[in-house]
Amino acid sequence: MPGPLEGIRVVEVAMWAFVPAAGGILSDLGATVTKVEPPTGDPLRGLEIGGFTSGPGKFDFSWENYNRGKRSITLDLRQQQGAEVLYKLLQEADVFLTNLLPDARSRMKIDIADVRARFPNIIYAVGSGAGRLGPEAHRGGFDSATFWGRGGIASSLTEEEAERPVGPPGPAFGDCISASILAGAIAAAIAQRAMTGHASVVDVSLLSSAMWCMQRAITQSTHDRVERFPRPAGGLPNNPLVYTYQTSDGRFVSLCMLQQQRYWAEFCEVAGRPELAADPRFMDTAARKANMAECFAELKALFRSKSLLQWREILSRQDGQWDVVQHVGELWDDPQVQANRYMQTVQHEDGRQLQMVSVPMQFDGAPLPARLAPQLGADSDNILARLGYDAEQIIALKVAGVVF
Repeated sequence: MPGPLEGIRVVEVAMWAFVPAAGGILSDLGATVTKVEPPTGDPLRGLEIGGFTSGPGKFDFSWENYNRGKRSITLDLRQQQGAEVLYKLLQEADVFLTNLLPDARSRMKIDIADVRARFPNIIYAVGSGAGRLGPEAHRGGFDSATFWGRGGIASSLTEEEAERPVGPPGPAFGDCISASILAGAIAAAIAQRAMTGHASVVDVSLLSSAMWCMQRAITQSTHDRVERFPRPAGGLPNNPLVYTYQTSDGRFVSLCMLQQQRYWAEFCEVAGRPELAADPRFMDTAARKANMAECFAELKALFRSKSLLQWREILSRQDGQWDVVQHVGELWDDPQVQANRYMQTVQHEDGRQLQMVSVPMQFDGAPLPARLAPQLGADSDNILARLGYDAEQIIALKVAGVVF
């Protein structure tokens, strides 16, 4: 089945992860996404991030994930001939997607006013660090600093006496969340244009996405005029059935039974400790709160008395909400992941296979197909020919250094 955005054309002039990942989502949704790269390529290509390397024989994992299914053309947009090729691409485009900083866009004559003067019906989508307006509109941003740090997430996860804030769990964590929001906004703008004829300028920033994720805490902290919410004294939970407990084999089980009184007696029964529910210290929510230290100690010891496998079987016999704290390498074998095809095997042209995460939305009960990212300039000749350039003109562009 064709994707829901089949027939939509997107031209992307962007680098790194945030905005390219939004283009990758649109590509999996069925749009034709043409990525315009400088002759040196997107700097994400081949980038090594901490312990996440792409050694000999490996894929460039960052590149493959965030640029899935696109076409690549190399253009030197600093040259007039390069800009002319881009304008020809934009003639048939529905969306122009970029994260270049305003000064760079102005120099290249691809800022909002420049593009809109030529193409008033194009949707102009911008991903930025901290927003298109304000005193920092000309600054860039990265997810670990702007999303994770400035957006209040790191502070909210960090213990009071820690030497340094908690870092993000992996590469491009905030980028991927922000990319999902940006892709959704672009899809909404496509629908708006189809219904009203109005082509929007779409803006999403790393800072705005982080604030959206933290909205509950931000709203209350603003109302109550507090910088940071205090943690329960002594590391005790507010609710003993909302906590992550360690098992006898060193694994963890996350309980999230918000209605603790509803689930308490049944949990104690299936866990083999019915006397805890009858204990006057723990028999209702108020009593458990008054005796939280003792209640918490009982549950920690209880969970440490059995393995993860045992707890899986025990907790499946009650109605309260829980789940296993899994490692990323376990997700491929997760029965729910396999049943819903949340990961797909993608075949590389040289025979190698890559397991890729599916775009997290499905249509008509089926996942959208995942595809590999393009090699640098892999589609330059075909794209130029489609735009009307003949073989001699293409060679001339290459000789001039406009196209790689």
